[in-house]
Amino acid sequence: MKTGVVLLFTILVCLQYKLWLSDVGIFTGQRLEQQLEQHRIRVDMTQQRNRLLRTEVMALKNGLEAVEARARTDLGMIKEGEVFYLVPDDRL
Repeated sequence: MKTGVVLLFTILVCLQYKLWLSDVGIFTGQRLEQQLEQHRIRVDMTQQRNRLLRTEVMALKNGLEAVEARARTDLGMIKEGEVFYLVPDDRL
């Protein structure tokens, strides 16, 4: 009788260990779900960035307005006949 109880207790402890702490246990499942959510967030951000880049590429391919705006902001280009004013920054 006593060995039967010890055997059942040992089996119960082994099953509890497997349930909570093994590589297929509850804690591992929760950690994997958190990692999956982080990956989903990264994928969503990447897809949004790709959509923005795709629309920018299409605008650059289809018209000169986007190319001109890009040249003005990134390269500091001005049109002929425009006056360029440089305002120094006195925060130095």
